[in-house]
Amino acid sequence: VLASPIAWYFLHEWLQSYTYRTEISGWIFVFSGLGALVVTLLTVSYQSIKAALVNPINSLRSD
Repeated sequence: VLASPIAWYFLHEWLQSYTYRTEISGWIFVFSGLGALVVTLLTVSYQSIKAALVNPINSLRSD
């Protein structure tokens, strides 16, 4: 939330130096943030389910 306006400002200034200019929309930041959130939730969910399904007796025997 804090980095998005700063990133938009610097990207906007950087893109102004090109001959063919394009605009940066806010939806790009929204979709990239949502994509990062989805990847994080999937990774944490997968690791949590994997840890919950492991039999604790097997890990205690190997230690």
